[in-house]
Amino acid sequence: MTGIGADGWAGLPEHARAAIGGCDVLFGSARQLDLVPLDLPKVPWPSPLLPALDGLVAEYAGRRIGVLASGDPMLSGIGTTLVRRFEDVEIVPAVSSVTLARARLGWSAEETEVVSVVGRNVHRLARALSSGARVLALSSDASTPATIAELLTAQGFGESRMTVLEELGGPAERRVEALAGAWSAEVGPLNVVAIECVGRGLSTVAGLPDDAFEHDGQLTKRDLRALALARLAPAPGELLWDVGAGAGSVAVEWSRVHPRNRAIAIERVPERAARIARNAENLGVPDIRVVTGAAPQALADLPAPDAVFLGGGLSAWPACWAALAPGGRLVAHAVTLESEQTLATAYAEHGGELVRVAVEHAAPLGGFTGWTPARTVTQWSLQK
Repeated sequence: MTGIGADGWAGLPEHARAAIGGCDVLFGSARQLDLVPLDLPKVPWPSPLLPALDGLVAEYAGRRIGVLASGDPMLSGIGTTLVRRFEDVEIVPAVSSVTLARARLGWSAEETEVVSVVGRNVHRLARALSSGARVLALSSDASTPATIAELLTAQGFGESRMTVLEELGGPAERRVEALAGAWSAEVGPLNVVAIECVGRGLSTVAGLPDDAFEHDGQLTKRDLRALALARLAPAPGELLWDVGAGAGSVAVEWSRVHPRNRAIAIERVPERAARIARNAENLGVPDIRVVTGAAPQALADLPAPDAVFLGGGLSAWPACWAALAPGGRLVAHAVTLESEQTLATAYAEHGGELVRVAVEHAAPLGGFTGWTPARTVTQWSLQK
């Protein structure tokens, strides 16, 4: 697999040209294939690609297959997919669009966050938005910058400066700048969007305000959510089951801790399941998977979790416990006498930590201020 930039064949070093020339067949997009002046069989990628990929490779079995990719194939590119699915994949990278963009802007790698929205929900950007942040968004097509501008404006970042860099490294390279709230430019399909954030984002530390979530009252409140996540102990790349998810607040906060974190929210009420998806999108983690159904039946065939939060449906805890690998964590909340008894029995049999949490908030009381107690919650947590 060889990376090729917008400067095409002329910009490739000799070893990259030799790698392509030694192939029996060449795969790539129609645009990329047109950049190679060699007389060898060229096969444009079908659409959709992934369902056809195995059959396409099998069709040319026994021959040396070359693949063209934009820039660095391992940067949000086809290279990652091929390395995972096939053996003996050799990568010959070119300079990535991210490297070129940072060079044009004078942005260092350590101060720049890169978010790919190539074939993905643009709301993934929302998690990266914070005052003074520098973000590079890898675009899907010509419509992406306008979509990003709309998102920034809706998130309160309309004063952020957007710089769209087109055809980086090629003869038609162009730069377009404007504030997100005033964006109206038309750009080409090959572009990277640089964002200098002006606005106030949400913290990635657990304990977002309750009003950050759309909910119908079925919400793990801020203080208890922070306590639960402290015991769930999310680490990069781990998977959470949020069972009886309600508004999905625990799954959302788990996913916001790190961009590689994953979560599945299980909720039996369809209206709430739809609300979870909206909360996930609005808060920058649209890849949360929402399963509509009752536990434990809805847990069948789900990938094994690293941690489980039970905000409801405590009868499912044995199935959740069985699904956890050694080292997995389980946290369950109870607010009724019956569910509290379930946790007390489980604690007696399995150990862990059992605590009762009472939270009171100051509120007006006549002409004075008094304490208004929230419902006391029993929390059981343990590690397998």
